[in-house]
Amino acid sequence: MAPDDDAQAPLKKMAVFSRSWILLDREGQSSVLDVDKYEIMRRVGIHARDLRMLDPMLSHPSKILGREKLIVLNLEHIKAIVTAEEVLLRDPLDENVIPIVKELERRLPGIGQGEEDEQQEANNDADVGEQNDFPFEFRALEVALEAICSFLDARTRELETDAYPALDELTSKISSRNLDRVRKLKGSMTRLTNRVQKVRDELEELLDDDDDMADLYLSRNLTAGSSPVSWSGAPDWFLASPTTGSKLSRTSRASAATAHEENDVEELEMLLEAYFMQIDGTLNKLSTLREYIDDTEDYINIQLDNHRNQLIQLELFLSSGALCVSVYSMVAAIFGMNIPYKWHEGYGYLFKWVVILAGVLSGSIFLSIMFYARHKGLVGS
Repeated sequence: MAPDDDAQAPLKKMAVFSRSWILLDREGQSSVLDVDKYEIMRRVGIHARDLRMLDPMLSHPSKILGREKLIVLNLEHIKAIVTAEEVLLRDPLDENVIPIVKELERRLPGIGQGEEDEQQEANNDADVGEQNDFPFEFRALEVALEAICSFLDARTRELETDAYPALDELTSKISSRNLDRVRKLKGSMTRLTNRVQKVRDELEELLDDDDDMADLYLSRNLTAGSSPVSWSGAPDWFLASPTTGSKLSRTSRASAATAHEENDVEELEMLLEAYFMQIDGTLNKLSTLREYIDDTEDYINIQLDNHRNQLIQLELFLSSGALCVSVYSMVAAIFGMNIPYKWHEGYGYLFKWVVILAGVLSGSIFLSIMFYARHKGLVGS
């Protein structure tokens, strides 16, 4: 019985951990919630399909999704639900999430009294009022974007710190150990590049669509949605659909707000552009690192080709020498055979000239081969 309990203990811990949420309100007050997904759905009105995006057991790309009354954030380890009044953040005990919780607790209440006094000295009253009116959901979104951009940039700097010395060492000494080290670093770089690219693509997609950015104005949308719009003829399931609900909410906002308010997304656009530039800079660092790796690979291939050419030249020298020695040996073998010939007696000095001429012939053949190879560029000068 005891071994079964030990085997089920990690599963129970994982189940409890996966149900952990932390709730942060407008005042920055936090409270840990240990509830299942159905309680979360009832609390914030999120659809099951959107909530499934935040399941750590499932793999989903980075996404910033605006709904009628909430924003769904799935950015790497940041899995959160943002409403106009509160933030629900998943897995608050994760080491990468703990700093985000502390930052949310510090920045969600808005500008403190001390910070406000300092800004009043540097800025005019209109600017301070504008910052104080910064929507709650945008403050939460800004913390999440800043955290994920900083996290990916830190991983990139760590990779650069390891990669550049390893590549320089590989160029100075090509060995199995250095090649395996660079191979692992290249794999890490590819995975990190894909992660950064997903976040960048999501921000770019948001910036290209004003309607999607308008959906993130939860405070304004709630105000616009409070105007009387009749949908009494629509069934509950029709209104509960996330896609349809989003369209209906957008229609209701269009009927309640002016065209200027609909298209006024400059505040959010500036926020997203700032972090888009930051994540794009991180991606450029990775691209530069990839180019450096490609250049190193080209340099190594050139070195290997040079060594291969040197081996071919050595083989050519050895083969040519073997051919010349074979010609000389053939002459010696002919005269060494036990075959009678007339000028053998009394003309022994002729054998000396045969040996000399055979040596000269072999040497001439070798020099001719080398001259031809050099003329054709087969050997280096």
